[in-house]
Amino acid sequence: MTTRGRWLLWLFIGLALGIGVTLATGDRLNKLLRPGPDAATVADASLKALRKQARLTVLSARFTAVITSTQTRIGLFTGSKTLIVPGNVRYELDWNKVAADDVVWNPATRTLNVAVPAPELAGPEVDLAAARELRAGSLLFALTDAESQLDDANRREVNDALLNQARAPALTEMARQAEIEAIQRTFLLPLTAAGFADARVVVQIKA
Repeated sequence: MTTRGRWLLWLFIGLALGIGVTLATGDRLNKLLRPGPDAATVADASLKALRKQARLTVLSARFTAVITSTQTRIGLFTGSKTLIVPGNVRYELDWNKVAADDVVWNPATRTLNVAVPAPELAGPEVDLAAARELRAGSLLFALTDAESQLDDANRREVNDALLNQARAPALTEMARQAEIEAIQRTFLLPLTAAGFADARVVVQIKA
């Protein structure tokens, strides 16, 4: 190979290497200059996805209602029926009641502040298959329609009895704490996946 040929060969090699270095450097530079995911955008996208689910069940509890109704006819005959029936009550968050301005990212503290309503009661789901009845006053039931009236009275009170148990302060507080923890996990996972490993989620339940 002549001196000119060797010179041309090295020139081509140098150009190829230069182009390769330029492309690699440009790719790294683009990665450095390209903005990463914005935490506020991640949180907003998370809220929009959660609204499609509509409701979040944060706690579920099972209660048993015990209801007794009594009737006396003609001042002589008395009958009573006791209905014992279990049922499930759910404590839920309605995501559609969480507005965009309820979810605020603080870049200085890297904290996502979320304000939500208190959990709502849903149900009850009465388990009629597991219901039991106790009755007293066979003579009254045989002579009158008192039994059907007592049954109607008991059934009307079942839902209220189960919901009243679910409103107990200790259970309400447990549901609120469960809601806070569930929301923290719900927002923290996408933030961590987006690169905000040190982010915090602070949840406040609105009055």
